[in-house]
Amino acid sequence: MRTYEPDAKTLELPWPFTGRADELELVRDALTAGRPGIVVTGPAGHGKTRLITEAVRGTDHARVTGTPEARDLPLAAFAHLLPDAVPLPRAVRMLSGVRVLVVDDAQLLDETSAALVHQLAVHGRTRLIVAATEGVPAPAAVSRLWTGELLPRLALDPLSRDDTGRLLAGAGLDALTVRRLHRVCRGDLRLLRDLVTALAGAGRLTPVPGTGERAWRGALPITSAVRERLAPALERSAPRERDTLERLAFAEPLPVPLDELEPDVLETLEADGLVHADDQGGVTLAHPLHGAALRATTGRLRARRLARPAGAHGPALAAEQHTLVRRMAQLDVRSVPTPVGEWLVAEGATLPAGYAEVRARFARLRGELREAAAWAREGLRDTPADAGCRAELRLSEGQPAEGRPDRGRPAEGGDPDDVHSVYAAVRLGAPERAAGRLPAGSVLARHAEALARGDGTALDRAAEALAERGFLLYAAEARAQAVRAHRDPRAARLSRTRAVALARRCQGARTPALTGLVLGELTARQRQIVALAAAGLSNREIAEKLTLSVRTVGNHLYSAYTRLGTGDRGALPWLVDGPGRETA
Repeated sequence: MRTYEPDAKTLELPWPFTGRADELELVRDALTAGRPGIVVTGPAGHGKTRLITEAVRGTDHARVTGTPEARDLPLAAFAHLLPDAVPLPRAVRMLSGVRVLVVDDAQLLDETSAALVHQLAVHGRTRLIVAATEGVPAPAAVSRLWTGELLPRLALDPLSRDDTGRLLAGAGLDALTVRRLHRVCRGDLRLLRDLVTALAGAGRLTPVPGTGERAWRGALPITSAVRERLAPALERSAPRERDTLERLAFAEPLPVPLDELEPDVLETLEADGLVHADDQGGVTLAHPLHGAALRATTGRLRARRLARPAGAHGPALAAEQHTLVRRMAQLDVRSVPTPVGEWLVAEGATLPAGYAEVRARFARLRGELREAAAWAREGLRDTPADAGCRAELRLSEGQPAEGRPDRGRPAEGGDPDDVHSVYAAVRLGAPERAAGRLPAGSVLARHAEALARGDGTALDRAAEALAERGFLLYAAEARAQAVRAHRDPRAARLSRTRAVALARRCQGARTPALTGLVLGELTARQRQIVALAAAGLSNREIAEKLTLSVRTVGNHLYSAYTRLGTGDRGALPWLVDGPGRETA
């Protein structure tokens, strides 16, 4: 079995397998004795093949793959497993001895091959692991695998933003670039790979000073993979439809009022999934790729005529800032749509420092520390002396802030950072220092009261309330405190598992409450190897030190990376060293 080390600084195949822990368990369960198998479905590029490959790694299995070129050739997909011109009944008997059969791109099988797969499912002697692409016509014998309840079906959701970030951890991309890539690719990992490769190859990833990271700002590269996914929008033959799409593209990031567009054209575009009408009577393009591509392929003179005047986004940006400030004052940092600010950053436009500071603070309170630092840097790009952004950058990087201006202080109820400064004592395990100083009945006060009582169950409830309001780092800390408060070992293990899951989403946060929490997920040997890797030893040096093979070291590290939720060797030191400095 070949071992891959997911700590390379390139994006060459294979990317580390990231996320999908629950889905992986489901597919592996389908391989056990007495199970018929499973069908994994999802849009193209969402990782079906990668998931199945990981599930069957190390097992005895055969694999067949459907291809467009062979759809009219009977049993073409099984040519390497069967003799020529074999009748279907005999093919079923011959393959009944195969313990596990992986069928990839089942929607492309010829009718005879599809019938063979269906008959194998009916006979039940061969466990079938089938991948089929949604939205593409499939042979009836394939679709009947799940509609006829012969096999259970796993519909694969897009990879989450957190998991996308872990997938790209070894690429050295800044947090806002990762966020943008996740948004435009919408879970399509093939497109993700294509874009990152194109950006790197074209020199479009620019260094972020003082970080060792690179950022993508500016236009979208129009690659062959991008064109393939944009064909429905870019190849509109009807002039009125193309005109409407271009108007919407140049209006971004703002919607166009419904009454300014032709209803019949909009209805056609909506039916084709190209536009979206919101509840406020505005219309936008349905896919974030479309606007960038249409702007890139529109003639210069027409682009000048369609472009919005400078500053047209100002009121909408101010409204976003006001919403974020109000939500922080209400101790509610759940995600809210902020398309204008994100669009300005993506286009490489100037971002007002006041907005950038508020965005950084909002992200920091959510536990998104790398994003908080990135937003602060965006504000400092054109206003390098801005005190608010400098303070947020220091806080997100774990350094003490050197004072903070009053900008952004909400009129709706006091400075939120005053509250969070008091709450810091609770996070440090000293709730008595915050007694009576937190808003009565608030999630922060409930956390303080539970910790003061040493009540593990109440700490778990406080963590749930904190997570519900978007305070993921605070919730992880409350769960970690519950681990120490619980007397029941089973309750402590559950709190610990949930604390680790929350901490993984906080982009490298290191705090006293989380000390030692994550490494407990590993076996003793994995902890030993991870500690040596974090100290800078190569796999060969670790192998020599522990009298192991290099392959064994690599396998342990691969498993550790999966459990720790990181694909980057450079992320290991903070997991091993504990809170050498606090963040957030």
